[in-house]
Amino acid sequence: MKLNIEDTFTRELPSDANIENSRRQVFEAMHSYVKPKVPSDPKLIHASLEMAKAIGLGEKDSKSQDFLNIFSGSEIYPETQPYAMAYAGHQFGNWAGQLGDGRAINLFEVVHDQKRWALQLKGAGETPYSRQGDGLAVLRSSIREYLCSEAMFHLGIPTTRALSLMLSGDDVLRDMLYDGNAAYEKGAIVCRVAPTFIRFGNFELFAARQDYKNLKRLVDYTIKYFYPELGEPSKATYIKLFGEVANRTLDMIIHWQRVGFVHGVMNTDNMSILGLTIDYGPYGWLEGFDFGWTPNTTDRQNKRYRYGNQPNIGLWNLLQLANALYPLVEEAEPFESILKQYQTDFETKSLEMMRSKLGLMIEDKSDVHLIKDLEDCLLLSETDMTLFFRLLSNYLRGDEERGLKTINEAFYNPTEISDATAEQWKVWFKSYDQRLQKEQLTDQERRAYMNRVNPKYVLRNYMAQLAIDEADKGNYHLIDELFGLFKKPYDEQPEFQKWFAKRPEWARHKVGCSMLSCSS
Repeated sequence: MKLNIEDTFTRELPSDANIENSRRQVFEAMHSYVKPKVPSDPKLIHASLEMAKAIGLGEKDSKSQDFLNIFSGSEIYPETQPYAMAYAGHQFGNWAGQLGDGRAINLFEVVHDQKRWALQLKGAGETPYSRQGDGLAVLRSSIREYLCSEAMFHLGIPTTRALSLMLSGDDVLRDMLYDGNAAYEKGAIVCRVAPTFIRFGNFELFAARQDYKNLKRLVDYTIKYFYPELGEPSKATYIKLFGEVANRTLDMIIHWQRVGFVHGVMNTDNMSILGLTIDYGPYGWLEGFDFGWTPNTTDRQNKRYRYGNQPNIGLWNLLQLANALYPLVEEAEPFESILKQYQTDFETKSLEMMRSKLGLMIEDKSDVHLIKDLEDCLLLSETDMTLFFRLLSNYLRGDEERGLKTINEAFYNPTEISDATAEQWKVWFKSYDQRLQKEQLTDQERRAYMNRVNPKYVLRNYMAQLAIDEADKGNYHLIDELFGLFKKPYDEQPEFQKWFAKRPEWARHKVGCSMLSCSS
């Protein structure tokens, strides 16, 4: 197995002088060298041939002993030095100080087809940043990360990727709901892949410590490898960098809102400097449309990271990044201007996104009211977001009397739709129909357009949980089925029609299907 290794992060940025793998505060360093824990009996459950190809490997390589050894952490690839990154962050709005890669170990960087990829093992053992943790991961959280990162990519959402999912052969102790009932679970390791895993928190660490020399080195490195189009490092370039990160962050969140994805733990250490969705923990997709929903048990009381608040949290997190970059620019106004622009752009892009979900190509002033009235209707009775928008594409112009019937399958309690609710929907369909009369697309063209925007299939928590339950018994067929399904989430795929369905009632309050903890 041959890889084109080209490490830059460890070669160009300062390392921790202490090579002991002991938990500690690390100063004046971007990373600490650390070796993965050798698993007792690693087994490959699944590998992404698409990602293997992206880093220059073939199907034969993915089935080799070398692949198993390297991506389980059993062996270290020749002439490379695994490491854990140092970063800090704000967690649930509070400054948390030094955090770092507590259960992720970066292996190396690969360049293939003029693209740079960093490869990282999640669940490969403790690091100096593990704090009270053991650095390990369990099978359930690893399946969720592996399936979700690939599903997100094929939904067209900026994301980190996954190369492989392996069992470690070791049992891991976890208190799934933080209620004192710890139990042993199967340990697993996911190999994550991204151009870089640098987060907002990497910059916050050095700014908080007033280590501006290393702050500048990190910013310059980021520009050199990931934003070279911005030009040579300077104050003007740093402002441009912040503007680009703000744009990418907003675009990512608009995509989340489009498909009903809720990240669950949008701390600044979980925000990618490339605007990628990163760190798949207690995430979920909206089942019933609900601005106030969050899948994270830790956030149940305050709901800081609820669906409807994600764009605001993106802005808040960008403000923390602006504070971190400020010492290199020493002017507040450029940052304030970009943050203000984010708010303006959110309104514009959000409206554009909702228009596309409704199959509207032409801009019309009345669209804001049409969308607001729709959101009001969606909240009248529990209505499945994914099913609703997909079914809406079947609506035929001039047929508003049958509008409610078109979307009936999206209601969780269709027999309980009151007369008042039905009337409100009829009023909306009448407005929608009048609005469609201004469009030039035929019903068939509109349907095709809407179906490219509104996925038919999303990774609902209960689906992931079914795959987890089977995997616990040693059956991996569902992982493979879902992995294949989510390669084409916008296609009809009639052979998978059973997955185009509302969350079953048994899953409403089942652990792993409705609410999850950060240990997930």
